[in-house]
Amino acid sequence: MAANTLRKRKIAVLGSRSVGKSSLVVQFIENHFVDAYYPTIESTFSKGVAYRGIEYDCDIIDTAGQDEYSILNSKHAIGIHGYVLVYSVTSRRSFDMIKIVYDKIVDFCGKNDIPCVIVGAKTDLQTSRQVAPNEGEELAKLNNAAWVETSAKNNVNVGKVFELCLAEIEKRSPSGKTDQPEASRCLIM
Repeated sequence: MAANTLRKRKIAVLGSRSVGKSSLVVQFIENHFVDAYYPTIESTFSKGVAYRGIEYDCDIIDTAGQDEYSILNSKHAIGIHGYVLVYSVTSRRSFDMIKIVYDKIVDFCGKNDIPCVIVGAKTDLQTSRQVAPNEGEELAKLNNAAWVETSAKNNVNVGKVFELCLAEIEKRSPSGKTDQPEASRCLIM
C-alpha cells in the first residue's frame, strides 16, 4: 500500500431517537450545532481524519434512531469498521438501549469484540442528567469499548469520539498491517 494512500474507514453512529446523533455528526463534519430536531432517515458523511500521523478517509453513517424493536439493518453491520453508540445523559432509556444495540451488533457479526465507542451526549444539560459518568464508563468497560461524554452544542469532545473510534478499530487490526483485514469486519455470506 502506498504511503500516501488514504485508509478508508466506515463508522456507523447508532442510538435511540433524539439522543443527538445527527448533532454530533454535523458538529464534527461541518463545525456547527443544529438546534432543530428533524428525525434522520439516514445520511452518510465523509471526512478526512488525521490520527497518529495517518490520514483516514472516514465515511460516517448517521442512522435513524433505534429502539428495542428495530431490526439491525445489515448495512449497519456489513463492511463497518467501527461503531459509535450514542445515548443522552438526560435519558436513562437511551442509555439502556446501548446494551441492546451493542448485543444486536455482536449477534449480527458473530463476534463478541467490536470496535466501539460509547458516547454520553448532551452534557450541556447537566440539570436534566439521568445517567452518571461512572455508569457510562462501567458499561464501556463491560463491552471492551472506549467511552466519552460530549456536548455537540458546546463542541466538547466531538472530535475525540471519532479519534477514539479509529483507535478502537486500529487496536483490533493485526500489527504491521496497514489496512483492516476483511476477516475482522462483519460479513454475511
